[in-house]
This record gives sequence, structure tokens and C-alpha cells, in this order.
Amino acid sequence: MPTALITGASSGLGAAFARRLAAEGFTPILVARDKERLDRTAESLRLRYGVTSEVLPADLAVEKDVEAVEQRLASGVDFLVNNAGFGHKGDFLQVPTSEEVRMLRLHCEATLRLTLAALPPMRERGRGAVINVSSVAALLPRNNYSATKAWVTNFSAAAATQLAGTGVRVMALCPGFVHTDFHRRAEVDKTAIPGFLWLTADRVVREAMRDLALGKAVSVPSLRYKAISAISRLISYNVLGPLSVRVSGRTR
Repeated sequence: MPTALITGASSGLGAAFARRLAAEGFTPILVARDKERLDRTAESLRLRYGVTSEVLPADLAVEKDVEAVEQRLASGVDFLVNNAGFGHKGDFLQVPTSEEVRMLRLHCEATLRLTLAALPPMRERGRGAVINVSSVAALLPRNNYSATKAWVTNFSAAAATQLAGTGVRVMALCPGFVHTDFHRRAEVDKTAIPGFLWLTADRVVREAMRDLALGKAVSVPSLRYKAISAISRLISYNVLGPLSVRVSGRTR
């Protein structure tokens, strides 16, 4: 059976990707910090889809844990989802520098290293896929979160271009507000966000898999966020900065 390694797999988008890929016949390799939650996710997948998951506890902001996941990827997987991430409640200058550095390590360095570990075996086989979870916040210059997600989007699009014709696909997934644990962990008041902006994790994953099959380098789920993204590209950063105060860095 083909294998799919998913980071941040214990809840939210990661768990939704694990369900979708298990349903499509992949053997999941589940990566997250909390082993107990990973074990529960693995048991749920076993009961629902009859698959035996590989559980790999890891904090991808920690060097030795990143190395362990790199080694697993270098041995060969068919699908990689870089989904692990977090947000901050505070404004840019209210967040400790150590936390901003941790965000860079998780969103950028870990995504870079795991993608580069996975790609050589995929390219050698002439097949494989990588989805790097970014955010529409990448289009809204607000804080370190939006900056890291802009990097994820651009890196993924560049990789997709370089791998064109090899049988290996790379795509950035840029969702908006998604019903997950992300906002609770960031201590963000979800009631302040209009209801029509919310998407379910399963819908985001469904549209992501469709866009991957269509060969897109960047996927923006739902028409409402496609419109927001299109408008954002037409407005200068001088305008976007002030407008993004209430929304940027609080997606996913």
C-alpha cells in the first residue's frame, strides 16, 4: 500500500487529511507532538478504514525530532502533508522573540527540510505528491504568521515549477478560517469572525485533493476565498496592511 506522512495529524486539517488518504488506500504515518492523541487518531482510522497507521511523535520545532522525520521520509513515502503550525493572539510586537523564532522553525525550516527529504525518492520513482499547508493570511501583510505563510506559498509554487513533468506534484494549500483547534490554541475569539467565512476541515481537504489532481500549484478552497485572494492581489501593500489587522494571522 502507498504511504502518506501527515504532520499535525492529531486534529484539525491534519486529521482530516489522514481520514481522506486512509479512505483512498494510503497507509498513514501520523506525526504530532502528543502521542496519546496520535494513538487515538490511529485507532479511529483503524476502526473506520481498516488501516494500521504508523505513529511518529515529534515536535518539529526541535532539531532531533525534525531529523527523525527527515529520516523516515528519506526511506520513501508516496504522499507528504506539511500541516503542523500554530498562531499567536498578540500583535507583532507583543509576541516574545523566542516564539517568533519557533514559528519560523516550524512553518518554514521544517517545511523546507521535510519537503526536501521526501522529494528525491519520489522523483526517482517518478511519482508522489506534497501538500504544504499555507494560508490566505500569506496575502495579508500583518505579522510573522502571514510572513511565514507567504514563504510556504512561494516555496511550494517554485518547487511545483521545477518538478513539472517529473510525475511529482507539489502544491500550497491556502485556506481561510477553518473549524479546527487552531484558534482555541491561539486564544482567538471565534465569535468575532463572521459565520460565512468559516469552512469545515473536510471541505478544505476535499477541494485540496481536487486541485492537486488538476495540477494546481496553489489551492484556495471556496469561491469566497478565491475572491478575497484575487482582490488582495490587486490592492497595494500600503492599503492591505491597515485592512488586514482584524483578519490576518488568524486563519486555518
